[in-house]
Amino acid sequence: MKKCRYCQQDAVLLRVGQQGYPYYRDYGPVWCCVSCQAWVGCHPGTEKPLGGLANAALRDLKMQAHALFDPMWQAKMRKEGCSKGRARRAGYRWLAEKMGLPVKLTHIGYFNEDECRKAISICEEIYNRRNAQ
Repeated sequence: MKKCRYCQQDAVLLRVGQQGYPYYRDYGPVWCCVSCQAWVGCHPGTEKPLGGLANAALRDLKMQAHALFDPMWQAKMRKEGCSKGRARRAGYRWLAEKMGLPVKLTHIGYFNEDECRKAISICEEIYNRRNAQ
């Protein structure tokens, strides 16, 4: 059972059509805290969460962080011809070093709002530096 990071209530696994499911169409199962409306989706074809439960503000920050971070490891994948997994792991190792976090604790899906803001700032700096050249 998953616990909500906001209210400590148990989260429930919901599927499309069930009361409390946060989407109008089927995006797969979602772990949801019904009392405070924090949720997280699951890896495709599984009930394994993609990260921690997140409220609307944190979900927005996670999307912003991914929008800046993902193109970086994807560029490495194209440039070096390495696998998606290898490129993402290298990207998260780099981000962990920049954020001063252990690699095993560095994943946008588990970040809190402050960690997302820091990741966004780090990635924006690289993005702006590359585009200024």
